[in-house]
Amino acid sequence: MEREVVITADGSSTIHLPEWDEQYHSKHGAIQEAYHVFIKHGLHHFCNGSEASKNMTSTAVQKTEGFSKSEVSILEIGFGTGLNAFITLLEAEKLSILVNYFGVEGYPVAMNEVLQLNYPTQLEANKKELLFKRMHEVSWDEQHEISKYFSLTKQKRFFSEINEVEVFNIIYFDAFGARVQPELWTEPVFQKMYNALQEHGVLVTYAAKGSVRRAMQAVGFLVEKLPGPPGKREMLRATKQF
Repeated sequence: MEREVVITADGSSTIHLPEWDEQYHSKHGAIQEAYHVFIKHGLHHFCNGSEASKNMTSTAVQKTEGFSKSEVSILEIGFGTGLNAFITLLEAEKLSILVNYFGVEGYPVAMNEVLQLNYPTQLEANKKELLFKRMHEVSWDEQHEISKYFSLTKQKRFFSEINEVEVFNIIYFDAFGARVQPELWTEPVFQKMYNALQEHGVLVTYAAKGSVRRAMQAVGFLVEKLPGPPGKREMLRATKQF
């Protein structure tokens, strides 16, 4: 399928699929969307001393600037351009949180496309540009230490092949929208997500469709509607509770 790198409203780049009229990130701002959905309402929410933080995998939980200093395991559904992973790396280093990151992708982005993405510059993180490139260059299906606070395991497989049980604290559900891939937003897929999370784990996504919310609720998630990123009225956060 044809892919082209384009610039979104906040100046950050994304990849556009003309055949589907679909983007890897919001056309209203790729970086803005990533921070709002996955960092603010995912990583920060989980690490801000809420009930969920009591269930992190570290044996010692300490408070630092309102966040829990610990080890967090994150699964990203749709590794794509690596934007969400790169911002998470920057946040992990800022907050001294150890992040074990697992990115699942069925159709990896080509390196010539990666080199056109402007995330290090737009994030004022040019000193970390080599780390961004390394995230894309490292081998698949092996764990790699990208920085002191961030390890990455990229998995080249389809979402339907995810069968982990109670492994992850957070899921970034960043699949293509239900308009073009409705099969990714169904009860069987969210059952796999529910199974993969530890107790009090959270799943965050930019989506807010009623059918998506109902599919999440059907498998046992407690689902919240939250204000969406620029260009979207709402988004969803789902929490696993027993």
